Amino acid sequence: MPKEKPYSKLTEKILHQNPYWMYKQESYVLADGYSQSEYYYVNSHGSTIIIPLVNDETMIMVKQFRYLNQRPSIEFPGGGMTKDVTPLENALKELREETGIIAGKMIPLGTFNPCNGITNEICSVYIAKDLSFTEQHTEETEDIEIIHVNMDECISMIQHGEIWDGMTLASWTLFQTVQSKDIAS
Repeated sequence: MPKEKPYSKLTEKILHQNPYWMYKQESYVLADGYSQSEYYYVNSHGSTIIIPLVNDETMIMVKQFRYLNQRPSIEFPGGGMTKDVTPLENALKELREETGIIAGKMIPLGTFNPCNGITNEICSVYIAKDLSFTEQHTEETEDIEIIHVNMDECISMIQHGEIWDGMTLASWTLFQTVQSKDIAS
């Protein structure tokens, strides 16, 4: 059985940083107590994903071009966090920026790590309800189209590879695990 904390950190070095994360290199001692290794990872302040519910059947999603994969992606709105922001504050900010939506009610759904071999990021997922619509205020690097998707369409889009973003898929899984009656109330 693996030890709970089998590694000891020896050194750490920040290779690059921005307001959302640091790219770090660490050296550490392996579980045997004497072998050493290095690890490179993204040390993140966290992120948020929001599932805006228009009604019991329809959600708001966003479509944007993803540079690394060189193709458009259909996703739930969300984004990375800066150092001094809570997950709820970030979720409200990202929802308004990306969609122009102000949520009257935010329901925490759960958390997950989007890629635990590359980052220590924790993504907090919220359901947004009681929506009012204002203007979108995207960042300079974002070109976002707002789309309305019903639950059956979402499932079909996942099955056909139209929704391929891992954070959206993980958030959808969290959403599917809650009782519909809990969300509707």
